[in-house]
Amino acid sequence: CIIKRLFIIRKKIVYCIDYQSNTIMSNLEASYNLILDNLREISEIENFYFKPIKPKLSDIELISLIILAEFKSIDSEHQLFRDIKGFEIEPKIDRSVYNRRKRKLFPFIEEIRKKMVDKFNEFENYFVVDSMPLEVCKISRCSRSKICKDVDYAYPNKGFCASQNLHFYGYKLHAVCSISGVFQSFDISPASVHDIHFLQDIKHQMSDCVLLGDKGYLSQSIQLDLFNEVNIELETPKRKNQKDYKPQFYQFKKYRKRIETLFSQLCDQFMIRRNYAKTFEGFKTRILAKITTLTTIQFLNRFIFDRNINNLKINLV
Repeated sequence: CIIKRLFIIRKKIVYCIDYQSNTIMSNLEASYNLILDNLREISEIENFYFKPIKPKLSDIELISLIILAEFKSIDSEHQLFRDIKGFEIEPKIDRSVYNRRKRKLFPFIEEIRKKMVDKFNEFENYFVVDSMPLEVCKISRCSRSKICKDVDYAYPNKGFCASQNLHFYGYKLHAVCSISGVFQSFDISPASVHDIHFLQDIKHQMSDCVLLGDKGYLSQSIQLDLFNEVNIELETPKRKNQKDYKPQFYQFKKYRKRIETLFSQLCDQFMIRRNYAKTFEGFKTRILAKITTLTTIQFLNRFIFDRNINNLKINLV
């Protein structure tokens, strides 16, 4: 009698586990299909570059799979291919092919991201600029580390983050976002590059707006240069020992916190500081995939579900 009861309990446990795994799988597949349908409407192209043999899995399907993995915080490709076992797309692509094609799709992923951003920021006049550290390894290992040293123009190096009082080895992520919380543009530089040099690149990307920054962007010459060339008004808080010191407008301080929240979401949900890449190409592709995923979820929140765009920890189905 006891053995019979144990057998029934075991059967119920196995059934619950199977039901739960099937539910998770169905949610993953439904989320993938939702992302794919919307990306097809945005891009209108299935394959972005020439391939001698037509692949079973199109480029837009592959990008949808990349975004699904980042949204579900699946940071390991091995784990991703375990989770999609039984999917319709599983036999269409191999893990090594997935990795190579993902790196080749970098400019096309950025193109899709920009199309989504244009729908958000078309009438925006206020933007926020800031930077955050991206470690590639601990500073104690930097002398013998070979990570991201495959190209001469993008060697990582040592830097200092004043806001976190942190010395680190790697890169800096420089980003501009709207006050509603959508990344307009971003760039990656070695850790030693000062934040203010990123403003020279902004001249070629934006114009006719107000740009809010912290004290790291204080420079009267660059402020005048931005205003005269592209009509960008750079607003930064002044230091108390400056002769013409005035406290910054309170609303601007509030707006500046928006980008800090976005950086926190990238670190928390999208694990942007966790690095598995060995080459710089792989590293920058991982960063772009995470930012594109964040923008995609915001896009679905606004134009599909009609809810707060910054509710990122939600189910899509």
